[in-house]
Amino acid sequence: MSVSLTESAAKHVQNFITKRGKGVGLRLGVKTSGCSGMAYKLEFADEVASDDLTFESHGVTLLVDPKSLPYINGMELDYTREGLNEGFKFNNPNVKDQCGCGESFKV
Repeated sequence: MSVSLTESAAKHVQNFITKRGKGVGLRLGVKTSGCSGMAYKLEFADEVASDDLTFESHGVTLLVDPKSLPYINGMELDYTREGLNEGFKFNNPNVKDQCGCGESFKV
């Protein structure tokens, strides 16, 4: 079981943590939301919770709560730029369907 970052995503996260001046890594998870049922949670973490599962990817620590891991296991988080748009792209092999706007998914 694991989650990972592309090199591009890892550089973006490292740069942001450096600018923030603090942080131990990136917290990934899911929450019930949207028209398809689930949405990703993404936030910078300042501490590791006692139940966090930790993964290392390109020098970045990824923190995942145990309840979210079955939904994002095997996911690779990328950071892309397409024209004027840039942001994280979730490459999740567990997704069976997602809404038209791309904000939510179901497994």
